[in-house]
Amino acid sequence: MDYFKLSKEISYALRHAPWEYELELDDEGWVDIEQLLITFRINNQWKHLDVNDMVKMVEISDKKRHEISKGKIRALYGHSITQKIKKRTGTPSSIIYHGTARHLVEQILNQGLQPMSRQFVHLSADTDTAFLVGKRKDFSPVILRIDAEKALDEGIRFYKGNNTIWLADFIPSEYISIE
Repeated sequence: MDYFKLSKEISYALRHAPWEYELELDDEGWVDIEQLLITFRINNQWKHLDVNDMVKMVEISDKKRHEISKGKIRALYGHSITQKIKKRTGTPSSIIYHGTARHLVEQILNQGLQPMSRQFVHLSADTDTAFLVGKRKDFSPVILRIDAEKALDEGIRFYKGNNTIWLADFIPSEYISIE
């Protein structure tokens, strides 16, 4: 079983195109595992897929993109679907980070961080994660420092994505500086 490929396909189905897989996500992005299995098994590549494969996929993933609970599965972050996924608010450490391409820094410092094609702005709990995320768009990304404590005190809401990813609806520029 190629768990990396499975993770990517499940991510696509749950984050970006549930309708292509005839999946109905609830308000928090959960879908019944059996519904997902039925849909995936139509494809010959996944015809022997079972719950244990999905559990193992979640367990061995280094990025913790999915969560399984009570017979359901969901993607933890990265959604681009129009249905807004409800998240519970949380409290990050006082400083969190965002890795970005160098050519976007001036725009972000002027206009703040916006979710762009995603539902939420993605932030990192540490500079290493921010660097890896930023490296997807620039070989030498800039690490931005977010004053989460001040933002939280002034009404900005944060949502936990996983152990290293935090989410926000928007981060105004006054809470952002270059690390």
